[in-house]
Amino acid sequence: MSTPAPDAAAKGLEGVVAARTTLSDVRGDVGELIYCGYNINELAGKVTFEEVVHLLHRDHLPNRRELADLRQQLVESRDLPKGVLDILHTLPKDTPPMHALRTVVSALGCFDTSRDQDSMDAQRRKAIKLIAQIPVCTAHFHRLRQGKPLVPQDPQLGEAANFLWMINGEKPSREMVDTMDVCYVLHADHGMNASTFSARVTIATLSDMYSAITSAIGTLKGPLHGGANEGVIKMLQEVGSLDRVDAYVADCLAQKKKIMGIGHRVYKVLDPRAPHLKRMAQVLSAKLGEPKWIQMSERIAALMLEKKSLHANVDFYSATVYYSLGIPTDLFTPIFAISRTSGWTAHVLEQLADNRLIRPQSIYTGPTDLKVTPLDQR
Repeated sequence: MSTPAPDAAAKGLEGVVAARTTLSDVRGDVGELIYCGYNINELAGKVTFEEVVHLLHRDHLPNRRELADLRQQLVESRDLPKGVLDILHTLPKDTPPMHALRTVVSALGCFDTSRDQDSMDAQRRKAIKLIAQIPVCTAHFHRLRQGKPLVPQDPQLGEAANFLWMINGEKPSREMVDTMDVCYVLHADHGMNASTFSARVTIATLSDMYSAITSAIGTLKGPLHGGANEGVIKMLQEVGSLDRVDAYVADCLAQKKKIMGIGHRVYKVLDPRAPHLKRMAQVLSAKLGEPKWIQMSERIAALMLEKKSLHANVDFYSATVYYSLGIPTDLFTPIFAISRTSGWTAHVLEQLADNRLIRPQSIYTGPTDLKVTPLDQR
């Protein structure tokens, strides 16, 4: 195989097409996000997360019977194997939640003893189990690290409501459920992002569903991907108050420091998910009596648009939404993973349906023709 010319290298694979997909399209130049033909603005607030799961996995929005069947499958898949519960109990309480989630998702594969492992039907069952079990893993770990008793899942609750119930031990309000559900919808899929690419690379070797999703989780936890929303709240806490925002932004710009949640690798205009989250953040902040978080966010966004022509992205406002819901900062990225598992598993299924090993080339830039010096002469 010939080595490509040095100028053919695309740093970060920018502009390189890695797959054809019918799942989602990120149109960065016009600020659009499409799921299976539906603009995200058409879906957010109009369909539930479960409907989006069906859309991504079956390529159409479900009718009532299909939706009821999917919800039943998710409910029946939530309970964790005893071995995984044992692992959760043994993890140190100060384990970062994304580390815990990566570990127990890998362990779930060890306890999946279904005989038919390789058929597409088996892969679909594994996908549904992961969508159902990842929020349960997250909630259980959160309760255990606080020394609190585990909360059993409630089969009467949908995915968003059940997660809030399991982390808090209190039935969530309708508004909390609706807010979380919209967040799940907005984060469900997003083209060939880094974690989705990791999942597809892993499954393309004909590895397994659990390994692919473990790879995706490991990729998502990085601060340049899913971890960015944690950075937003830390930034707002560092700023402290609205009257300090201008000086903070000016200092960051002078020192060429990155402002978390501003700008996007693909979107050259406003991230289409951001306005939905901004509206929810405004409502929650007003109702909870802590408007300073959204006020600070809006001022930072305005300054960055004015001074650098950079827009706020999905992480910028999702952080304020989750914080306003009383969710600990280090659970922001696991919640991202809970939602994105729907997209990751859909991409895994799509990759398996028409698979080819993903094997890019690299350009060697090191020395050649070196000679070995005997050990005693080095």
